Amino acid sequence: MTILSQHDPADLVRRLAHVRWIAGGTGAGKSTLSRVLAERHDVFVYDGDLAERSHVQRCTPQQQPYMSELLRTPVERRWTGRTPEEIFQSMPSLYGETFGFIIEDLLALPADRPVLVDDFRTLPAYVAPLLTWREQAVFLLPTPEFRRHALGTRFADPARARANWGDSDHAQAMANRLGRDELWDAEIRRQAAKHDLPVVDVDGSQDVAESAGDLAARFLLARGSDIRR
Repeated sequence: MTILSQHDPADLVRRLAHVRWIAGGTGAGKSTLSRVLAERHDVFVYDGDLAERSHVQRCTPQQQPYMSELLRTPVERRWTGRTPEEIFQSMPSLYGETFGFIIEDLLALPADRPVLVDDFRTLPAYVAPLLTWREQAVFLLPTPEFRRHALGTRFADPARARANWGDSDHAQAMANRLGRDELWDAEIRRQAAKHDLPVVDVDGSQDVAESAGDLAARFLLARGSDIRR
């Protein structure tokens, strides 16, 4: 039995009405925008990357087989020795394995102010049934050029690259990462279209302040406590 099946769907939607979701592809600036929105609008940011550490501890081979297999795989083999398609198909997030953990975490948080979920792993199909209004979730997808620049800058730090890819061929790991991310973006776009959820293409033409303002309007943050129920 999953956490989602333990709750009445309508009650779950009501209890999560204060939550906003920023998801999408890697390198799109989700964390940067989340920080700006937190500073401007006093929202609590739920950091999906940070939360994953506790999710890993709660995984079991029976309930999270893909995550369990990933954890058994040495870092050097996670991004090399396989095709981008194989890496994509092995993603735990593709099957929503840890999405229930996110819901458990959110239900345990105070609901006296908006909570902004910054999470790469959230797919439209899983979040759509939990929304009060359409633009409570937004999916940011970077252009290939924007992502290459963002990830190139991120992994220019040798220590960070080694932490992610070990002692494997980093050039090959980066190529596979970009290929995997392209497939992930396509899946998000397909699911978002199916569930009529908004996708924002990120190409760098809009600065962070403007993008944050656009998201605040979508999320109704500028209207203070006006949370739709």
